[in-house]
Amino acid sequence: MERTIVHCDLDTFFVSVERLLNSDLVGKPVLIGGSSDRGVVASCSYEARKFGVHSAMPMRLARQLCPEAILVRGDHDLYSKYSNIVTEIIEEKIPIVEKASIDEHYLDMSGMDKFFGTWKLTQELRQRIIKETGLPISFGLSTNKTVSKIATGEAKPCGERKVDGGTEKPFLAPLSIRKIPGIGDKTYPLLRNMGISHIYTLQQMNVFTMKQVLGENGVSIWNKANGIDKSAVVPFHQQKSMSKEHTFEQDTIDMELLRRIMLSMVDELAFDLRKDGRLTSCVTVKIRYSNFDTHTTQVSVALL
Repeated sequence: MERTIVHCDLDTFFVSVERLLNSDLVGKPVLIGGSSDRGVVASCSYEARKFGVHSAMPMRLARQLCPEAILVRGDHDLYSKYSNIVTEIIEEKIPIVEKASIDEHYLDMSGMDKFFGTWKLTQELRQRIIKETGLPISFGLSTNKTVSKIATGEAKPCGERKVDGGTEKPFLAPLSIRKIPGIGDKTYPLLRNMGISHIYTLQQMNVFTMKQVLGENGVSIWNKANGIDKSAVVPFHQQKSMSKEHTFEQDTIDMELLRRIMLSMVDELAFDLRKDGRLTSCVTVKIRYSNFDTHTTQVSVALL
């Protein structure tokens, strides 16, 4: 039986939720995130993206690129509420659902095409989500998770895209290698220096060459470029980490202040661990400076 995997993505999710509460934001450039120069962009509208703004960008730079943007602090609890509503709608109809993030879901619909077909069922599900929540959502349907996720990206904003089995390679071929999940800020320049800009070129390469250059990750990228992905839709992901963070409005070298804040963060984390009945075997400290250089160190904890 051929697999049928759907990837759903709520478009500019945080912005869309804010627009439900404030219609004045519709059609205008919107930035979600911290208001200080230390803040980063958690989400941004398509109107802001036209100016070169993107998620995870320093807020200071985003406001320079798009000075007329409306800045919204954001409410994670509110976003979680709407995310859970969408999850409940999906799980009511689909038996195998993986919630990949607050705004992304994978659906395994293999074998559900007996009467009306999975394409029609997914279209109806998407329309129901839009009708009941007011949130725009896009989806891609194919035989695996990688191709479906890329298809969703091609369907945005608020669209749908189907890639039939056997057409994965021609669908992927003209797209930028940036579209492949797993190609980030380090791998992309390396491949570009090799003269590779489109997925078609990766498809023509020998898998052993990719392995020599990028190790096992090269094999994974080659498989994805050729539309090969056997990973399963996993309905449940156990939480693997807990974290706390603190952003300073002003630079400080007050070591006593830093010590007090870190102790407070440790107390909060220890409380959360005890509340959930969990243990930890590793403690990590991450420091990000004003120029956004980030340093991380960690230490293992012996469990008795």
